[in-house]
Amino acid sequence: MNIFQDYKRNKKNIKGQIILILFRISHIPYNNKFLFIIWVPYLIAYRVFVEWILGIEIPYKTEIGKGLVVFHGHALVVNDGTVIGENCVLRHCTTIGNKQLPDGSYSTCPRIGNNVDVGANVCIIGPISIGNNVTIGAGSTVVKDVPANCVVVGNPARIIKYLNVDSL
Repeated sequence: MNIFQDYKRNKKNIKGQIILILFRISHIPYNNKFLFIIWVPYLIAYRVFVEWILGIEIPYKTEIGKGLVVFHGHALVVNDGTVIGENCVLRHCTTIGNKQLPDGSYSTCPRIGNNVDVGANVCIIGPISIGNNVTIGAGSTVVKDVPANCVVVGNPARIIKYLNVDSL
């Protein structure tokens, strides 16, 4: 695992670089119980610094592909069951997570494809899939599946444009 895999895409964003390097380090022991026990002090420090001081919640269990960009790192909340693809962009005041079902249980978390650009103040909630090459406009609330190669906006989010796949 390369802890600097997001570094180049965040080259003008020092806060994003720091957050993602710390996240990648915290993710190292995820599948190894022995390393996890050794890593516990780091995981505590990670939570205190990244969540409490910087105001970003990206749990070490979250699966995130390489090349993530975190712009204006503030008030970003990602549930640990979320899966995020490669080369995605997340902006401030964004929430990605599950929802409470009528029976009191919780749904699964969203699965986000590759090359997804998430605008500021977006909520992506529930057991949904977002396809590759999607742009989600600022202030949108996404509660249904989004196909690949489109732009969605609004509350609830709706498709306003399909992208030309050849130009991507």
